Amino acid sequence: MATAEAVGGERWVGLAVDFSEGSRAALRWAADNLLRAGDSLLLLHVLKDPDYEQGETLLWEATGSPLIPLSEFSEPAIAKKYGVKPDAETLDMLNTIAKQKEITVVSKVLWGDPREKLCQAIHDIPMSCLVIGSRGLGKLKRVLLGSVSDFVVNNAACPVTVVKPAATTNA
Repeated sequence: MATAEAVGGERWVGLAVDFSEGSRAALRWAADNLLRAGDSLLLLHVLKDPDYEQGETLLWEATGSPLIPLSEFSEPAIAKKYGVKPDAETLDMLNTIAKQKEITVVSKVLWGDPREKLCQAIHDIPMSCLVIGSRGLGKLKRVLLGSVSDFVVNNAACPVTVVKPAATTNA
């Protein structure tokens, strides 16, 4: 497979999203510091539990959904088909950034362990880099619950930037 840089000189920038304030902060950081005209922004959304009532979920569990253009991902019926619940604020931000920065935004939905699925996606779709938000867990909670961002930083095949929320609380 060709590298992300080799396809017409454009970059594939990954962004892990869960539609939380942490992932919105990561999106803002990427827009302000990383994205440039001609880039492709790949939103990676991982659902822990597949919905086997949806026939497509069974087909795509191993590889994830096909790439979904932002215009389709913004439609409630399409989001529901993939079991995703994007919030209006994130969708508005994405549409604004896509127009202002002149970038292409596509989404991919994955099912399973977020740590493993994010690293697998980086391998399957070679990205220039990945931006991921942090929930701001304190040291104790991070040890007990594990950290997706810590795992991805240590196992990803591309550079990873972890964006911490504006106000963090330690536990």
